[in-house]
Amino acid sequence: MFNPYTEEHEQFRKTVRQFAERDISPYVEEWEKAKDFPNELFKKAGDLGIFGAHYPEEHGGSGGDYWFSVAKAQELPRGRCAGVTMALLVQSDMATPVISDLGTKEQIEEFLKPTLAGDKIVSIGVSEPGAGSDVAGIRTYARKDGSDYVLNGSKTFITNGARADYITMLVKTRPDSGSHGCTFFLVPTNTKGFRVGKRLEKIGNHASDTAELFLEDVRIPERYRLGEEDMGFMYLMQNFQSERLIGAVSGISGSKLIVAEARKYGEERVAFGKPIIKREVWQHRFVDMYTKLEMAQAFMDRVTEQYNEERYVRKENVSFETVKLISMAKIVAGELVMEIADTCLQFHGGWGYIEDYSIARAWRDARLLKIGGGTSETMTYYLAKLMGL
Repeated sequence: MFNPYTEEHEQFRKTVRQFAERDISPYVEEWEKAKDFPNELFKKAGDLGIFGAHYPEEHGGSGGDYWFSVAKAQELPRGRCAGVTMALLVQSDMATPVISDLGTKEQIEEFLKPTLAGDKIVSIGVSEPGAGSDVAGIRTYARKDGSDYVLNGSKTFITNGARADYITMLVKTRPDSGSHGCTFFLVPTNTKGFRVGKRLEKIGNHASDTAELFLEDVRIPERYRLGEEDMGFMYLMQNFQSERLIGAVSGISGSKLIVAEARKYGEERVAFGKPIIKREVWQHRFVDMYTKLEMAQAFMDRVTEQYNEERYVRKENVSFETVKLISMAKIVAGELVMEIADTCLQFHGGWGYIEDYSIARAWRDARLLKIGGGTSETMTYYLAKLMGL
């Protein structure tokens, strides 16, 4: 069987697993009720090298390949708190890749290195009230003023938005140009005119903060621009691939844990004289879930190997073929994660509807993967275009 993991990968995996089981899992109920978790968790992860294992050493990382990030995404769900997993993955795989790709030496020193060390918290600011998956529709605008840019607008659905020290933000620099007039900026949240609005109440992922952001004449120096002006949409399309793939990988791993916990419940729960896992109807459904997870895992491994080869071995941009496969992986994971969560909740019967059982939380949390990072419908539309349909 395909096995890309070396001894170093497995040692790293062990570190992440211990972190998830020691520093996350015991506090899940507390953090879910508080709808928050301590910022110190970012520092703990940074000290363990969890954020930077797949980043170059000169950027504050450990110089590993993408399989280190995959191992991390597979183990973090053992914390049994999807909100925390998402917040940490935003830090390591969603808001930071574009800084590593485009950042100047000064930007790497000021922003990326302290982020990978857990000393700074970052968020990615793309979605807006009128532009979610339709990124070309964003309206937040940056106007050049001498050697500065002045930003006005708003962002929403921003994970880590209420706690971030800075935002990796996509804004328009040519308001009437559609997707071709976007630019990335690094926006410190302590800048005058930047304001965090209300924290959004979500169906699931309660422990993570999701916020509205407002910018009113936020002035930032030109040195905080990432890459070339008006090229941000192309940069985002590259950045999206890491975000979508790591979300899919984490989702499939989390589903395996859900099935394992459900099976244990079914071996202990007796109804009509025998454990419910011994009922033929449920045996068939478990076989179906195991089969689909094996298929999905094989596909994730194939896509990840191709992505790793392009980005980490050949140091190239992601090819259209790999973009196509990652979009497919995102759809597959989103649909399967929700299907498995729903099946396992049904397997628990009435207890699955009770908050004391983790399957209730897993069911709520699973719904996000079909939406975040591009809805399944957007992915399908995008695929149709890539495939010439």
